[in-house]
Amino acid sequence: MAVETTRDNVCVNHIIAQKTENVIVEGDSIIPDIKPDIINAISTSGTVCIYKKEINEGRVRIDGSIDTYIMYLAEDENNRIRGLNVNLDFTQNIEIEKAMPDMNLETNIRLKNMECKVINGRKINLKAFLEIGVKITSKEEIDIINNVNLQGIQMLNETMSINSLVGSGSTKVYAKDTLMIDNIDNLSEVMKADLHFSNKDVKISYNKVLAKADLNVRLLYLTEDNRINSVESVIPVMGFIDMDNVTEDNVCETKYEIKNMVIKPNNAEEHSVYVEIEVEITCEAYRNQEINMIQDLYSPKTNVTFSQKQITIMQKRENVQSTCNIREKQAIPEIGNNKIYDVAVNAEIIKQTILNDRILYEGELKLSYLFRTESGMDTRNTVIPFSFNVDFPGVTQTANIDTNMEIVTQDFVITAEGSIDVKVDIAFQVTLLKNAQINIIDDIQEEENRNQNTCSLVVYYVKDGDTLWKIAKRFGSTVEEIARINGIENVDKLNIAQQLFIPRYHG
Repeated sequence: MAVETTRDNVCVNHIIAQKTENVIVEGDSIIPDIKPDIINAISTSGTVCIYKKEINEGRVRIDGSIDTYIMYLAEDENNRIRGLNVNLDFTQNIEIEKAMPDMNLETNIRLKNMECKVINGRKINLKAFLEIGVKITSKEEIDIINNVNLQGIQMLNETMSINSLVGSGSTKVYAKDTLMIDNIDNLSEVMKADLHFSNKDVKISYNKVLAKADLNVRLLYLTEDNRINSVESVIPVMGFIDMDNVTEDNVCETKYEIKNMVIKPNNAEEHSVYVEIEVEITCEAYRNQEINMIQDLYSPKTNVTFSQKQITIMQKRENVQSTCNIREKQAIPEIGNNKIYDVAVNAEIIKQTILNDRILYEGELKLSYLFRTESGMDTRNTVIPFSFNVDFPGVTQTANIDTNMEIVTQDFVITAEGSIDVKVDIAFQVTLLKNAQINIIDDIQEEENRNQNTCSLVVYYVKDGDTLWKIAKRFGSTVEEIARINGIENVDKLNIAQQLFIPRYHG
């Protein structure tokens, strides 16, 4: 006969698989007829746009494009600098054995570097080096028995803190703006576009999550009289995500992903550039929940049987944010006092060491300077090594952590003596993920009753590994009765060879 129980319903989200692959995306492109032939590429940069992501059985598919800007030396009578905008499409399949269509997919795609090779005056070859991080999680609703409604039942309980998934969702928004350039500038073409998000924040109210951030846009452009200039703007990005039962006490993690971008001269207004970026915002909300779990049970009066099943849960999910401030003075003779048009900044972690309560990162800050020369324009690459400690109470050497880096501030000033003052701030967001295997008691059945008529005392000597619970269950007694008869104050402390008198019920 089934025994009546009460249960807690918990939604758990646990990691199925994580994988990082380095991928090369390659393709050829033809110079449009309206543009002059290319002699050599001066600078190549790009922004990753993700059109579609899906999980199939045993693999993940990602469809996207790299919106690429090439600044090149043109083969014309003046050897002028020109720009080219190319979309480099890609489809990437990543094999993951445990992947299933009903699971959740999270990606982190970073453009590490781009190369442009001139095949001939009308044709180029592009290579993009991508780092694709994939994480697959599974959501499961489980019922955990917290009480058994049966007289005389003995239960061994444990209170466990778990990270319960409240909900997840996404929304698509558009960041639009018209960037005004100098009135003396007649725009010829956009040469480069740098985009990054900053100041991410969430507000929770009325079963909705308001996600907001700033999209920082910096454009390098060419004027009709062959000058290069730049313009910057901060575009607010905001979206509402519906999520039942979300509260202000929950922890919300948001991710911003560019899906498409349009950057073009604004035909409706002179001296301006129109920017439209399609952004997908995804959010997951969690709450820390204390659950009372029954580890074992029996009855001195009744034959009770039960089954157990093992599940994986996310026991802990914690976030820590910290900012690494890099200050350096660089002397680059080739630049001297020439004007710096642009600096491409890329931060990369070379080594990660987890110590108790902190994480040590060793990395490189890669800088690519684009600057004016007497003959036109040139680039120089430099590397600044850095090390940075992130304090993270509770982190251990066996912890599973995710690290995301964002460049939040960058400033480069040429000093009077010709050196460059470098100021770069890197925001580290570190997430600790801890899965746990737990056994859940299920399907409790009451069998034939024992007739409790008399009881007797058994003399028992404690052996290594014994607990009062194990002894009581073995002899059909109770922890409380053994402790009372033997005058035991601390039921968790027994000594080997200790003599115990055990009341044993029998019929």
